[in-house]
Amino acid sequence: MTAEQFIASKASEAVKALYNSDASASMMQVGVTRKDFTGDYTLVVFPLLKISHAAPAATAEAIGNWLVGNCPEISAFNAVQGFLNLSLSNVYWNNSLKSIVSDPSFGQLPSTGRRVMVEFSSPNTNKPLHLGHVRNNLLGSSVSNLLKAAGDEVIKTTLVNDRGVHICKSMYAWEQRFNGATPESTGKKGDHLVGDCYVEYARMEKENPEVLDKVHEMLVKWEAGDPAVRALWKMMNEWVFAGFEQTYKALGISFDKTYYEHETYLLGKELVQRGLDMGVFVRESDGSVWCDLTEDGLDRKLLIRSDGTSVYITQDLGTAERRFSEYKLDSHVYVVGDEQNYHFQVLKLILAKLGFKWAEQIFHLSYGMVELPEGKMKSREGTVVDADDLIQKMYDEAKATSEESGKLDEMSEQEKDALYNMIGLGALKYFILKVDPKKKMLFNPKESIDFNGNTGPFIQYTHARIQSILRKAHSSFDEFKVDPGVTLSAKEIRLVKIISSYPQKISEAAASYSPAVIANYAYELAKEFNQYYHETPILKEEYTGALQMRLSLIELLASVLRKATGILGMKLPDRM
Repeated sequence: MTAEQFIASKASEAVKALYNSDASASMMQVGVTRKDFTGDYTLVVFPLLKISHAAPAATAEAIGNWLVGNCPEISAFNAVQGFLNLSLSNVYWNNSLKSIVSDPSFGQLPSTGRRVMVEFSSPNTNKPLHLGHVRNNLLGSSVSNLLKAAGDEVIKTTLVNDRGVHICKSMYAWEQRFNGATPESTGKKGDHLVGDCYVEYARMEKENPEVLDKVHEMLVKWEAGDPAVRALWKMMNEWVFAGFEQTYKALGISFDKTYYEHETYLLGKELVQRGLDMGVFVRESDGSVWCDLTEDGLDRKLLIRSDGTSVYITQDLGTAERRFSEYKLDSHVYVVGDEQNYHFQVLKLILAKLGFKWAEQIFHLSYGMVELPEGKMKSREGTVVDADDLIQKMYDEAKATSEESGKLDEMSEQEKDALYNMIGLGALKYFILKVDPKKKMLFNPKESIDFNGNTGPFIQYTHARIQSILRKAHSSFDEFKVDPGVTLSAKEIRLVKIISSYPQKISEAAASYSPAVIANYAYELAKEFNQYYHETPILKEEYTGALQMRLSLIELLASVLRKATGILGMKLPDRM
């Protein structure tokens, strides 16, 4: 039970005792007290006037007096017009701490009964994953974790865009310019080699725009099942898949289900035929198929080219239909950059025109692009930051910063290596996820590694500091307990308040699909602990009851930090 729910419950008892009437749940409006007033939580009295038949101030005064006189958990009140500001007592905060400590599932919300599919990553097999993909992957994985914590059943999925014009561009360049090069012969990861082919194709097209006709011929052959084209396509895709797998593993990304565009685009073609039969789509004289959305305020949308090949949205139609029919989804979240906002407007509208009622259950989690201090990245010009290079850079930054501290002398080289990786990835994930998804962001690797400020390493260091205190304490205590007779300091009450708000933060973050809410919650909690640590000599406390309470409090705090950062995909070290 939250503090707001507790106060609402007790206020209902007060209304019953004072006015012999039951107040409905909607009448009990409780919120955090504004900073310019004294109190912890505020009860809005105005909805209760129809029961009290008294002035707002008199009603607030009467309820406040009853609560202080009958609830040991409420220590004081002040009434400002129709607002009753209540202060919770040490009894309440001590009980709250004890309740949370004894609840191993704290932070996991009850099941909603909803089944949600989250699609993210969904790369093209013509280039390696880059910084933009990193934000997509971290956001998709974190949102999946967040929805699970909020009580949803979540299916993590990706759609590999392994066919189409872009893929044929890399294939054509490899045929013309790469002399049979392979990952083995070049010593390159397969996805990087294919990415080089894509960059080279851009140069070829600049030199001779007519090569695009050759690429379209290759695509037509692919859709017709030409053995030679299919063999080349299969070989190059396998190189890329192997490269992707390494990058996903390094980032800690996994999927429950993987779809491939070459398996789903025909499903889309079947839906296009259904739309033609229904009169929703029209076939032009050149053979192309279109959906006219002008009456809906949009444009005409191409679904099938004149040569019979499909476009990107064609397979999206088929994939969506398969997923909803296979999994009986309550919701489908697409994690895709904001440059595709129009695409998802069109997708939902066309699905609705085809008669699918679940079209409204599609949600596009639109996020801003990641830019570097030097500007925007461009794949075809080869100016992107590869995910693999970024992961290595984060490791190197973590190593350099950690070695400057000189605190790792007792660690083995293997332990140091694991720690540098943990810090580097933690810094990367936190720096990206602390920004609201809707916002564009500027990524600076060096800034993200800072051990002070709003960074992942700061939170990781906080956790390591708590574990150091607990290791020293374990020599004296077998288990940590909360003594109800111990008085909590103002700082300790502040920590309990923040900890107890964690389930609400989960609910808030899930409702807005924003891991940034959890990231910044973790930072606030870590920051409050560090202030408490500098002001409170935890292990020097002579009174056993107070010492046990403090140890229980910081052990709980570390546990909540692990849960919160776990949603972000971060790991917290015990030593640092």
